[in-house]
Amino acid sequence: MEQIISNLRKISYGLYAIGTNDNGRATGCIVNTVFQITSDPVTVAISINKKNYTYEVIEKTGKFSVSILSESTPKNVITQLGFQSGKDTDKYNGLDYGFKSDLPVLNGDISGSFICEVIGKTETETHWLILANVVEAFEGTNQPPMTYKYYHEVVKGSAPKNAPSYVDPKLLKTDSTEKWVCGICGYIYEGDLTQQPEDWVCPLCGMPKSKFSKVENKKAEKWVCDVCGYVYDGDLTKESENWVCPVCGMDKSHFKRI
Repeated sequence: MEQIISNLRKISYGLYAIGTNDNGRATGCIVNTVFQITSDPVTVAISINKKNYTYEVIEKTGKFSVSILSESTPKNVITQLGFQSGKDTDKYNGLDYGFKSDLPVLNGDISGSFICEVIGKTETETHWLILANVVEAFEGTNQPPMTYKYYHEVVKGSAPKNAPSYVDPKLLKTDSTEKWVCGICGYIYEGDLTQQPEDWVCPLCGMPKSKFSKVENKKAEKWVCDVCGYVYDGDLTKESENWVCPVCGMDKSHFKRI
């Protein structure tokens, strides 16, 4: 599993704000999967969780906007649009945005935006892959687009549980540095969080320390042969019953876990 996670994290992603019009009310979400399918006509695809309220609105209206987040996009944009439901929350409250072609589009520090009309969709177990034609586009700033790598390594953010690239913090391979994960937005704090003052809050979503849980370091399992001292790295119990020490030829019964 760790190798699968490691390889998947090498796939290139960005961060995008999907905007929809819910009977005149702006709502939307953050996704990391938007990619071009064809050039004539210009067709794109987005991946969105079936449980997202944004999907329900897209299903009703047949259109949505895409705002390409840049490295200068304020953190609160990601927090508000990505870590709460638009069904009962005004997710655009306080954000810098405007309506274009009746759809909410972020202003300010974004790399560009466009308007899309749905032409089809494909279903997976948890997500819909939505195909749409791009019918209008708007210029953004000269700031570089925010990649998922930048979001993880610089912003220190993580994916919400509805995201296609969500990884349970318990499955993350960690080094010796102590790490704490925010249960709201996935922000990773490196170091001893208990040393921070009681009024310290998550720099991404503003939640208190009580919303953080410690990520336990995984120590490599080791077994030592009591005859020759050979050290086996890993879970020896997974080896076949006829496995023997590669040095002295003794069977598994002569190994003790360190």
